[in-house]
Amino acid sequence: AACRTLYFHNPMLKKRDDFEDVLEERRNSSDLRYALRCYTPVLYKGVPPCKSSMLKSMVLQSDQLHYVISQVSKETGRKTDEVQEEASAILDEMAHCQQLSTVRFFAFTLSKVFKSLFRSICVNEEGIQRLQQAIQEHPVVLLPSHRSYMDFLLMSYLLYTYDLTLPVIAAGMDFMGMKFVGEMLRMSGAFFIRRSFGGDKLYWAVFSEYVKTMLKNGFAPVEFFLEGTRSRTSKSLTPKLGLLNIAMDPFLKGEVFDVSVVPVSISYERILEETLYARELLGIPKPKESTSGLFKARKVLSEDYGSIHVYFGQPVSVRSLAEGRVNRRQFNLVPRHIPGKPGEDIHSFVNDSAYKLVRAQEENMVLKPWVLLASLLLQNQAAGPKEGLPLDELTAQAVWLRDLSRQYGAFLHWPDQMTPSEVVSSSLSLHRGLVRICEGKVQLADPHSAATPEEKLLNQAVIVLSCASYRNQALHVFLRPALLASAIHTASSTQKQEVFNSFSFLRNMFSNEFILCPGATVQDFEEASYLLVKTGAVQVSQQEVVVTEGGHRTLAFLIAMLDPFLQGYQVVCRFLCEEATETLTEKQFIPAVRKFIIKHLLAGGLRYAEVLSSDLQKNSLAAFLRLGAVQKIKGVHQGTLKVNKVMVNSLEDTLGKKRALCYAPGGNRLRFLSNKSQMCLFV
Repeated sequence: AACRTLYFHNPMLKKRDDFEDVLEERRNSSDLRYALRCYTPVLYKGVPPCKSSMLKSMVLQSDQLHYVISQVSKETGRKTDEVQEEASAILDEMAHCQQLSTVRFFAFTLSKVFKSLFRSICVNEEGIQRLQQAIQEHPVVLLPSHRSYMDFLLMSYLLYTYDLTLPVIAAGMDFMGMKFVGEMLRMSGAFFIRRSFGGDKLYWAVFSEYVKTMLKNGFAPVEFFLEGTRSRTSKSLTPKLGLLNIAMDPFLKGEVFDVSVVPVSISYERILEETLYARELLGIPKPKESTSGLFKARKVLSEDYGSIHVYFGQPVSVRSLAEGRVNRRQFNLVPRHIPGKPGEDIHSFVNDSAYKLVRAQEENMVLKPWVLLASLLLQNQAAGPKEGLPLDELTAQAVWLRDLSRQYGAFLHWPDQMTPSEVVSSSLSLHRGLVRICEGKVQLADPHSAATPEEKLLNQAVIVLSCASYRNQALHVFLRPALLASAIHTASSTQKQEVFNSFSFLRNMFSNEFILCPGATVQDFEEASYLLVKTGAVQVSQQEVVVTEGGHRTLAFLIAMLDPFLQGYQVVCRFLCEEATETLTEKQFIPAVRKFIIKHLLAGGLRYAEVLSSDLQKNSLAAFLRLGAVQKIKGVHQGTLKVNKVMVNSLEDTLGKKRALCYAPGGNRLRFLSNKSQMCLFV
């Protein structure tokens, strides 16, 4: 079944809750009194809190774990007691051990830190009330978006603030290695899991039973990141299904009546790790998590990171998601404690649900004015000589884009009590590390002096990728119309079927890059058509899709939004055809393609520095593997890539069809050239 876009028919009718700033009270009252106040959260069906020793005992005595222990014992020839001891050791390493004193310490410390870093932390209190109700009625799974290390600290801080049951949080082993801090995180609700389990049956059984025991008994909400890791690009990542499978299992097996899943959208006006992420995308390894590193990062406390908006979405009932999709009778045929690989129907159901939940996170992301400004500045920089945009022109374009994004249903936080020029100036001031204003013109910041052209290019790429991460926050708003705008541009005629075929090709190509629900091509095409018609950019009849006279500006903007990704995929195609050797492995791919791109950027053959992003390169390879243009060969060199150069050439041609752009001198007009006609699109 296709994953339908929420609120499809009229994005302007989206009803969103109002926000309250939780820091306002913190600035006017004692942090110590706040941390030491009476904390009496309402629990699931009045269940008393469970001590960690009791929880461990329940896990180790479960039928499923006993079954797996006996299986592992038979397969390896080890004694059952020995395997049981290993399971107990895994659990000791993994399990959380919540202590209220540590929670209070974090509440006090984070109050100080948050007041120093952020102007405000705004929360939709209606969402908090819905969550409180959900916790009392059903086991709850919290699914926050993941853009910063700050996310899980922020979630626990907010739940403590509103007197809600603190979540138990899935955290990577990296954090456990931090002296003192790792144990403090454990005592505030974190449980630690390996990044990958391989084929370790015992580890998987302990882990899944631990999560399911907490959920089935409603001891605490379980929190994890559906994307699996922080997004370095601020785009939503393809969801990982492992933990969601485990979380849905008690419902599917009839062990609980329902499970409530709550998507949470956390939007940062300025991301703490923005430069760190950009450097990671350029191949500079991320610093290892350490306590000393945490103390070295104290200098960020003197910086201004603007505001945070946290939106707790509508609780989603797994029972209602599964209605008409899953036949739960199949689970009656096998005893519950015998683990089994989920069937294709279950995998498809969990996958579709995961995409719906990530889309729900995207829908409630709050966009700040800087997101629009970053989009405009990046497009201006790519359009030719770096003269910058006059401040008044940037302001006028931002107002135009504000109105367009609102018509597309964006959740935009634009301070209406300020004039547009004040809003723009305030945003530019907050992000002054990324922009400079010279003689009344705004452009991206110049990198520091560099010894070589390559070093200068990489320094510039850090600025560009940092700005692109803010532009990417708005991609979910413009993505479908942008795919249609590009399809109109690349289609061989205005015939609706031709345009749809072009749209379908682009959507399929980019399904590793963006959150595009499986099987929803027609719905996405209809939504994009609806939005472009609604804003007067195109006219759609039964047979044709025609650009209106007033629609050129909108289409030019949308095409330019997608163009860096198109050029990125094209250059990877070029690399695979020209440079890929027969011994190229998946591990060698990113460094080799980066070297190829740097060479072409320095020679002036590429327009977008953001094609240096390793995220874009990985996603393009994943797409070519999925489409069969590249294959992974198992053999002497693990993960060797075999390139079908004929198919890669064909994909490059289709991606590049009619994409030659030339820029009209002295103006802000983009001229797209085709064989049949010239169409001037105004930016």
